[in-house]
Amino acid sequence: MNNRYDHKNVENKIYQYWIDKNYFSSYPDKRKPYTVIMPPPNITGILHMGHILNNTIQDILIRYARMKGYNACWIPGTDHASIATEAKIASYLKKKCLSKEKIGRQEFLKIAWKWKNKYEQIIINQIKKIGCSCDWNRKKFTMDSIINESVTKIFVKLYKEGKIYRDYSIVNWDPYAKTTVSNEEIIYKKYNGKLFYIKYKIEGENNFLTVATTRPETILADTAICVNPKDKRYFNLKNKRVIIPLCSRSIPIIEDDYVDMNFGTGCLKITPAHDKNDKLIADRHNLSVINIFDDRAIINKNGLIFNGKERFKAREEIIEFLKSKKRLVKIDNYIYNIGISERTKSIIEPKLSIQWFVNMKDFIIPTFNFINNKNIHFYPKNIKNKFNHWLYHIHDWNISRQLWWGHRLPVYYYNNEDFVVSETIEGALKEARIKSDNLFLKELRQENNVLDTWFSSWLWPISVFDGIRFPNNNEIKYYYPTKNLVTAPDILFFWVTRMIMSGYYLMGTPPFKKIYFTGVVKDKQNIKMSKSLGNSPNPIDLIDKYGADAVRVGILLSANTGNDLIFEENLCLKGRNLANKIWNAFILINTLKSGNCLKTNIDAELAIKWFDNKINKFLYKIEFYIKQSIFSESFLMIYKLFWHDFCSLYLELIKSTFLNKKIINKTIFLFKKIIKLFHPYMPFITEKIWQNFKSKKNEKDLIITNLPKKYSFKKKLIKKFKKSITFISIIRNLRINYNISNNKKIKLLILSENKKKLFYSLILKLGNLSSLHVLKKKPKKKYYSLIFETKEYFIPKLLKSNKLEQKKKIFIKKIFLKQIQKKISNKKFLENASLDIVKKEKKKELDCLKKIFILKKNINE
Repeated sequence: MNNRYDHKNVENKIYQYWIDKNYFSSYPDKRKPYTVIMPPPNITGILHMGHILNNTIQDILIRYARMKGYNACWIPGTDHASIATEAKIASYLKKKCLSKEKIGRQEFLKIAWKWKNKYEQIIINQIKKIGCSCDWNRKKFTMDSIINESVTKIFVKLYKEGKIYRDYSIVNWDPYAKTTVSNEEIIYKKYNGKLFYIKYKIEGENNFLTVATTRPETILADTAICVNPKDKRYFNLKNKRVIIPLCSRSIPIIEDDYVDMNFGTGCLKITPAHDKNDKLIADRHNLSVINIFDDRAIINKNGLIFNGKERFKAREEIIEFLKSKKRLVKIDNYIYNIGISERTKSIIEPKLSIQWFVNMKDFIIPTFNFINNKNIHFYPKNIKNKFNHWLYHIHDWNISRQLWWGHRLPVYYYNNEDFVVSETIEGALKEARIKSDNLFLKELRQENNVLDTWFSSWLWPISVFDGIRFPNNNEIKYYYPTKNLVTAPDILFFWVTRMIMSGYYLMGTPPFKKIYFTGVVKDKQNIKMSKSLGNSPNPIDLIDKYGADAVRVGILLSANTGNDLIFEENLCLKGRNLANKIWNAFILINTLKSGNCLKTNIDAELAIKWFDNKINKFLYKIEFYIKQSIFSESFLMIYKLFWHDFCSLYLELIKSTFLNKKIINKTIFLFKKIIKLFHPYMPFITEKIWQNFKSKKNEKDLIITNLPKKYSFKKKLIKKFKKSITFISIIRNLRINYNISNNKKIKLLILSENKKKLFYSLILKLGNLSSLHVLKKKPKKKYYSLIFETKEYFIPKLLKSNKLEQKKKIFIKKIFLKQIQKKISNKKFLENASLDIVKKEKKKELDCLKKIFILKKNINE
């Protein structure tokens, strides 16, 4: 065994050992299930530190449950991420001077599947490298055949029940991806824009009506001007019309309460094809609809002379045109929000389009009840308010996307626009023939659109167990509902709420009992780490450098429940230091020698009693923190138990040339208890050490062994030990203050001690005392006095023989003092040094003066 822990020589071998032993696999049996489904990462590239945090916490839960005796099942998977993956592939094709339109749908899908296979393998390798104990036999992809059939089945079911419908509606359009996106896929940003005041001539008069707008490029799509019926300024305009300033077309002036009289001039131009609220007004007043943009947000033929212009270029030219015709009154600065597509960063364009929607009204009340009747527990608890807010303001879900990569809608057209919805084209033909007798299979045309990525994801907890195709199969009955969902807050509405909805709809129960929301992992500049920004370190590089256990520790040290966290690489260094400390403790224990030691080692037996009780006390707290999903705190408790209590105190107390074999065995037993507690957090090093300690052939491997059982513990013993350690610290501080070497043995005198409230054998050893005496009277002089818990203690002052030694120390301190004083009196130093450095130097001067004073006092006495 190496004296230094070598993660590179351990981790791959240990992980393969677990795989070979089939420890990650789960099958229904008599044990209670503990199921976790992995939020499937997108196949758009490598994972970032946010994924590492998420998967580390899931692995902690699974390993902890496995060691508690549950049938632990963690299902991994990846997501096809239609819009994100298609955008990536489109960018890849663009570099080769190609496009998806040029190569065609079939060739594009071939490239997409190759992309999927490449990046899915990269992602899986990353998940394995961090030590995740997933059941790889159950790995799923959101476009697997089983999932695909499940998605199709639910679409058809919802359509037949009237919960899915097709409608001509205003949607959020991404001009770069040329598809719709949901409200949740838009980032709203403040924009320093302009408010343009434009004159519209009143038909049949020489008067003008001034309208304020932020979008002059949509003027040619105007179909009315709207004023508030209560606005006295415009009472005289009732039933009149105005001429659009870019052409000769006239449009009506209408009245509607929606208009804000205080915005702009109180007149609103209505463009129903390019604004959701305008479309609602248009529907109320039976206005016509004119679309001004094509799918790329370029002006179409309805834009007359501006046909073919990009929307923002058209804006500039229209403003110049209006200026030349003296129709532009003024331009004001105006700050407003613009929507940006999260995936492509393109500015969203509202567009009137035929799309498919899920009617959400039937899902709201049951979901609201699940969330608020404690059927699901939330960590942190305050996130429930966000759920409720979204449910109160929910819109119907636009599920169709104008993409090629994804689940194609099971909709089949015939006779131009007639259609049927069916699970198969053969089934579609049967249905279509009911309405049109002489149809043939080749006359059916499947819908080109695909489903929103989240339509497959909302079924994930059910479809991974094939519970949609076969609702009563053994697996869905055994594993559903799952136990814990660990996810990020940014997919709260995309995914989490919708999974609860589908759980109600299909199973009658929520899909999970607990939801833990991790914080968002950010870089030093407080920016969210993401693949697209490239501001996340490559987890594989960190694992190669520090080890998987160290990286897991690093991310845990950053994390608090639900709070955003700043990840820094030096936290992985702390993790590596901890791994080395554990390894060194293992080496030390392995070198303990037993001999014919008949004499009882009081210190060692006391240490064993104390530490055994301390572990038992911690077990209750650690389990409490795990149940409350406070993972960083549970880990820190074990960290401190090991580093401070076991290494700094326990091992120090049992140290001896030869030890009783019983003490060595008990020490190994206690160390193995710590290793068990560390295992869910640091699986590789703990399993490696466990393998070296395995004494019997039939002894279980650490991954499947049971966690330490909880026993009662003696509070008084722990408290008394803690007091004794505090007292030792006081003695050590006294040594520092009076310059008494730690190597020099001193005696301790106690005044009238009736009850033993301290472990004096412990104090003798760790305080390096030669002896301990009880006095009836206070000594008159030559003793340093210290008070502890109302009792007075005494330590003899230095002997005269030490005067020469003290004088030497004073001489050295004075030289050091001169150097400091010279530095802090130097003007250049004071001008160039920071305030913190100057403060540190002045503190050094003060400390040095204090020590010289104490040394002189000692000599005088």
